[in-house]
Amino acid sequence: MNKMKNLFGLLVLVFLFSCQQQEEKIDSDVYYTCSMHPQIMEAKPGKCPICHMTLTIAHKQKDKQDNALHLSDEQVKLGHIIVEPIQQRYLGDEIMLTGELTVNQDHQISIPSRVMGRIEKLYFKNTGEEIKKGSAVYDIYSEDLNLAAKELKLAVEKKKTFSSGISDIDKLIQSARNKLVLYGLNQEQIQQIESGKNISITFTIFSEVEGIVTAVDAREGQYLMEGQDVYHLADFSNLWVEAQVYADDLQRLKENMTTTVYFPGLPKLKAEGKIFFISPELNPSSKIGLVRIEVANPDHLLKVGMQVNVVVLLNKTKVLALPVNAAIKDSKGVSVWIKTGHNAFESKMVNTGLESAEYIEIVSGLHEGDSIVVSGAYLLSSEYLFKKGSNPMSGHDMKGMKM
Repeated sequence: MNKMKNLFGLLVLVFLFSCQQQEEKIDSDVYYTCSMHPQIMEAKPGKCPICHMTLTIAHKQKDKQDNALHLSDEQVKLGHIIVEPIQQRYLGDEIMLTGELTVNQDHQISIPSRVMGRIEKLYFKNTGEEIKKGSAVYDIYSEDLNLAAKELKLAVEKKKTFSSGISDIDKLIQSARNKLVLYGLNQEQIQQIESGKNISITFTIFSEVEGIVTAVDAREGQYLMEGQDVYHLADFSNLWVEAQVYADDLQRLKENMTTTVYFPGLPKLKAEGKIFFISPELNPSSKIGLVRIEVANPDHLLKVGMQVNVVVLLNKTKVLALPVNAAIKDSKGVSVWIKTGHNAFESKMVNTGLESAEYIEIVSGLHEGDSIVVSGAYLLSSEYLFKKGSNPMSGHDMKGMKM
C-alpha cells in the first residue's frame, strides 16, 4: 500500500515539474493585441472580444526607459504609416496668389468653310463636345465644289480616251485635284471622284485638327461664304492660369519664374508652370495686376473656370526639409517620428526654420537620409500616449529648441 502511495506521489511530482517547464517556455516578452482595438492585450493567441478579429502578436517593452514605440505589421498598415528619408529641398520667401484656369488662347483654332455653300448637316452641335482629327464635322452643298469635282472627272475620262499624245491632260488632272484639296476634300474623297463612285451632290468635310468645341458658329441650312467659321475649338491639354497680383508684389515678379499651382478642388494634384506674361497695367477699379502661367493638362482633369492657388518662390535656398505634416507642434516645441528599426519608431525634438505650404526646414536634430514618418505621425503620438501614458515629448531636452 505504501509503495502505491509513493508511486502516486512520484507521478504527481513529475506532472507538476513538466507543467512548470511548459510554463517556462511561454514567451513573456510578447502579448497579443487587436489592430483595431489596441487596448486589448492578451497573454495568448485568440480572438478580439470586441470585433472578433484574430489577435496579432506584439512585443513588450523590455526597458521601461525605452522611448521607442513598437507596432505590429498590421498596425503599420492600418495606420498608413509612411516613412521617407529627409532630403535637401528649395525653400525661401513665398508670394501667394489666387486665380482661375482659362483657355490657352494660343491653342485656339477654328474650322472654317473653305468654299461657298449651304450647310446640310452639322455633326457636332453642342459646346464641350470633342472633335478628333479625321472626324466628319459637316456636310455641304456647293456649286463650286460640284463644278471642281466634274472637272476632275472629265479630265480623268479624257485621259482614258486619249491614252497618249496629249501631255497637258496630266497637268489638268493635277490642277483639279489641288482645287479639291483647297476646298477641303481629302485624298480618299478625291480618289472616289476619279473612279466615278461619288455621285452625291453634297460633300462631307472631315476635320484636320482636334479639340473641344467652344462655339458653333453655323447652323444647318445656313449659306456660308468662303472662310466663314463653322466651329471654334480649344486644346484643353494646355491651359492658362490668370492670377491676380497686388501692386506691391507685382514688381517682385519676373517672366520665366517657376511657380507651383494648387487646385482646391483636387487636393492631391499640383502643377508646375512658368510666368510668361505680366500685365503692364493695373485694373483701374481694383488696382490689381495680372500674370499668366501656362500649365499642362494631359489627362484633362483640370477644367476651365476652376479656382487655383499659386505659390511663387523667391530668394530660394537649398535646405534640409520635411513635409509639413511630418512635424508635430505643441507648446513644448516641434518633434518628428524617426524610424529606428523594424516597426520601431522614436520621437525626436528638432529645430525648424523656413516653412512653406508643403515643407518645413529642419535646422538641427536630424541628418540627411534619416527615415522620418511623413504620414501617420499624429497617430503614433496618440498610440504612444495610450500605451505609455505620457507625451512622447516628455523627457526630451528642450534647451535650445524653438518652433
